[in-house]
Amino acid sequence: MITNNTLTPSQRSLLFNGSCMALIATALCFAIRSDVFDAQAAEFALSKEQIGWTASTAFWGFTVAMLFGGPLCDRIGMKPLLGAAFVMHVTGVLVTVMAQGFWSLYSATLAIGIANGLVEAAINPLAATLYPDRKVQKLNLLHLWFPGGIVIGGLMAWMLTGLDIGWRIKSATILIPTLIYAWMMFRLPFPRTEAVAQGLSLKDIYAEAFRPMFWLFFGCMILTAASELAPNQWMPSILSKTTELPGIALLVWISGIMALGRASSDWVFARISSVPLMMVSTLLASIGLYTLSSVSGSAATLAASALFAVGVTFLWPTMLGITAERFPRGGGFLLALMGGVGMLSSSFTVPMIGRVYDQSGPAAALRTVTVLPLVVCVIFAFLWFAERNSPKVKAVGHA
Repeated sequence: MITNNTLTPSQRSLLFNGSCMALIATALCFAIRSDVFDAQAAEFALSKEQIGWTASTAFWGFTVAMLFGGPLCDRIGMKPLLGAAFVMHVTGVLVTVMAQGFWSLYSATLAIGIANGLVEAAINPLAATLYPDRKVQKLNLLHLWFPGGIVIGGLMAWMLTGLDIGWRIKSATILIPTLIYAWMMFRLPFPRTEAVAQGLSLKDIYAEAFRPMFWLFFGCMILTAASELAPNQWMPSILSKTTELPGIALLVWISGIMALGRASSDWVFARISSVPLMMVSTLLASIGLYTLSSVSGSAATLAASALFAVGVTFLWPTMLGITAERFPRGGGFLLALMGGVGMLSSSFTVPMIGRVYDQSGPAAALRTVTVLPLVVCVIFAFLWFAERNSPKVKAVGHA
């Protein structure tokens, strides 16, 4: 059995970097899809809600892949999951390029969502296995390439728009990082997950999912993912209606701030642990969303979107990191459950925002999700007060 201890430092580094490239591929899917919403709606005469439903398949397809991929990750390993992700990425992009209407867009985005879910089902436990003493930091560094990839994809889309390149060719650019991550990773040996390496049975792994504290974090993941991913999916379309700046430029602005924040995760986690960080982050995210729903003009929109970006920067990877540190016996299965439910919540929130957008305008669409991160803020505040004086609680977030 190949374990983390049998890999060379060079192999660990290459696997981690390949994981980052795979996440860039998933981020390009997100960024390009956000940029081409209006063009697809115009070509196929679709409403914002219909476009939201095509986009939602990426989220629930991700969830399905995570729920199946999580147990498979511990059973068959991470490399086969990434192989299946590669096949689905290529299939989804090709069907998108040849799309002729709602159902072909729906099917193509579903395939891409499944690919993205399989990627996350593999790379999250892979990062935790490669760096067992720095899980939260490494998961934040890994996930900086989701906003980082959105920056890359957004700038690429912006450039192609300037060259009058259509949405089909924009979608085809997703193949570039897809081919690169396949080339980087498939020639390397992969370790088994921590749980498998420790000799835990699948029964032991699954039992971790029934611990009450896990269900608390599970519920928080539903709300934090909906607070980050769903609004970001609509940002180019919504903010282009409230400011003269290009919508995709604002998505790049938000994602760039998130990427810089996650790149600073070592510095951040040396000064604050995960629970109070989640308190502060969710409060800022809520304030940012509310402010974005009420401001107009370029300067005010940039400031409000920066506040939102700072708020959501650490939400997704820190929720994964908390799970990996507090429930190491859960292996890839619990990380898959967390990622899967996060995307599932977004699959409902994206079309919901689209419906509000159709009925009440762009500002109201953002205001509808303002309360979600505020609820998580209250939950983590109670958790912080309950644990801060307990000597039995590990200071989660510090390596």
